[in-house]
Amino acid sequence: MSSRVGDLLVKTGLLGPDQLSQAVEAQRANGGFLGTHLVKLGFISEPDLVQVISQQYGVQIVQLLDYTIEDTVLQLIPHNLATKHGVLPLVKKENTLTVAMVDPSNMIALNDIKFITGLDVQVVVATETEIKASQEKFYENQVSYENIMEDFNDEDVEVVEIDDNVDVVELEKATEDAPVVKLVNAVLTDAIKKGASDIHIEPYEKVFRVRFRIDGVLYEIMKPPTKLKNAIISRVKIMADLDIAERRLPQDGRIKLKLGNGREMDFRVNVLPTLFGEKVVLRLLDKSNLQLDMTRLGFETGQLADFKDAISKPHGMVLVTGPTGSGKTTTLYSALAELNKITTNISTAEDPVEFNLTGINQAQMHDDIGFNFASALRAFLRQDPDVIMVGEIRDYETAEIAIKASLTGHLVLSTLHTNDAPSTINRLLNMGVEPFLVASSINLILAQRLARRVCSQCAEEVQVSPEILVNIGIPAAEARQVKVKQGKGCEKCAGTGYKGRIALYEVMPMREEVREFVLNGASSTEIKREAMRLGMLSLRQSGLMRLKEGTTTVEEVLRVTAGD
Repeated sequence: MSSRVGDLLVKTGLLGPDQLSQAVEAQRANGGFLGTHLVKLGFISEPDLVQVISQQYGVQIVQLLDYTIEDTVLQLIPHNLATKHGVLPLVKKENTLTVAMVDPSNMIALNDIKFITGLDVQVVVATETEIKASQEKFYENQVSYENIMEDFNDEDVEVVEIDDNVDVVELEKATEDAPVVKLVNAVLTDAIKKGASDIHIEPYEKVFRVRFRIDGVLYEIMKPPTKLKNAIISRVKIMADLDIAERRLPQDGRIKLKLGNGREMDFRVNVLPTLFGEKVVLRLLDKSNLQLDMTRLGFETGQLADFKDAISKPHGMVLVTGPTGSGKTTTLYSALAELNKITTNISTAEDPVEFNLTGINQAQMHDDIGFNFASALRAFLRQDPDVIMVGEIRDYETAEIAIKASLTGHLVLSTLHTNDAPSTINRLLNMGVEPFLVASSINLILAQRLARRVCSQCAEEVQVSPEILVNIGIPAAEARQVKVKQGKGCEKCAGTGYKGRIALYEVMPMREEVREFVLNGASSTEIKREAMRLGMLSLRQSGLMRLKEGTTTVEEVLRVTAGD
């Protein structure tokens, strides 16, 4: 601590000149931080010391107790360096790392942190007691991938086969088998703890990395040595009951974990051969988080009424569209849960079956033996169905059978990959389906996206230029009244400002006017304009409503929706 702060303590009356001299002598004899000696000698309390340091250096005071820090942030500063300098990394935003310190004047510590992280450093101040307690708490609880990697030897390339139904407790205990096993177990359990939706294990020419997708955004977790990529990937493949000898073709599998208390976690595994090895993506399927209550999905009142009306009809098609990971499966399962009654026979063709639903006949597709969506649909029609769900309409054959089924007394639910609801019609026409069949068979088309939700604990109002709001679609008359919220980053959201996601919907019922447009060969732009005239909310409008509510941010609306 500089003498300026010591002098300031004396000037404010918190410290006597003799006390300061005594503390300086203790520092010279024992080294370390002057503030530590002042507190040890009982000359000043830690809160008073931190208050003076905050005033002197113009830095914010933070309370570290009950704080949550991401492992990726902790890994930026090794435990030994954090202990040596009395620092704790808190939040990384873009190229800036926020660090809690006892002594903001410690330029040696700041230079070390800048050198090892390559980031700009923003300093906040906290008490030494809180920093030490937090270091013990976070660094001990952290999944230390570095420690795991230290155990690797050249012979650690053999993978031991274990049963598919792996207990998490056994996973954590199975550290003696091989470091490969320990590392894969750590990645799977860490992904569950962090609430990740996907794990990406990716080999490149000179880099091998693991990333988690959390709330729709990818974060890098670790970089194992490239020489271990085959062993790690083989371990995952064996757990998913895949052929480790086959490295030329894509493979699909599944890993099931029993988490105790009756809860299970499924990992849907896909292996894709790439230029420098096999990329593995694991999708986490947590049935306990599956939301089947349609009223809680995020529909506006009018949208929910249109959707319920469409699925309550005895026949016709309801199509849900959006990119991978946009929540289409959840929406379809919520519709099936609504329709699932003793009096209704429901059959689904899925690839893969993501969640098991009691009372619904679910069929897993196997393309390798010819059991695909088209053949499953044909079989369903001989099973006396009332409701049919097809995982995805990918080709003309599947589309044709699905439409014929919808025109002969069956309700058909399915998904397509298109950008919005109106362009789904052109997608079907491009597959070769006749316009009159599209117009007469479809009840409703729904497009959806998932946007990150502003953290409720650290949300604060921020000033956004009215010009920006007008540019993204808010009327000029409203722009000055809109109050935009943004998360400043806290322990609950691990400093990101976001916690959880919300769905944005574009619901297009096939009203008579829209059917006329389809029959007349209108473009998707013309169909969209007519649907919006009839009251349809576009994805962008849905996002702007959430923005005005303070539920999401301008950045998220721009990230997941296109302008109208």
